Amino acid sequence: QVQLVESGGGLVQAGGSLRLSCAASGSIFSIDAMGWYRQAPGEQRELVAAITSDGITNYADAVKGRFDISRDNAKNTVYLQMNSLKPEDTAVYYCNAIITRASMTPRYKYWGQGTQVTVSS
Repeated sequence: QVQLVESGGGLVQAGGSLRLSCAASGSIFSIDAMGWYRQAPGEQRELVAAITSDGITNYADAVKGRFDISRDNAKNTVYLQMNSLKPEDTAVYYCNAIITRASMTPRYKYWGQGTQVTVSS
């Protein structure tokens, strides 16, 4: 069994910062890409940022220059540093990871349970 557990969400004023963490645990052989998505009420889930196992990053245009994704492979953890937050960043943030549970077995995408980020104006 594999679990992704997020932490770090909360309420912050516009212009403030938050740091999200997501730790993967359980039966894990390797982790490829990890990423963060978000979903606002009435909207589709969208990619915020992603990072490969080699550290190559990709960001949504809306967060470029404000958010920074990083990972600690030894801890199976991905982080999202969010700066200069705006009210439109308000959403439930989900982490995901492409995980192989054993050698020579398929990879699957796993999701965390989500953490609420609310930015007040």
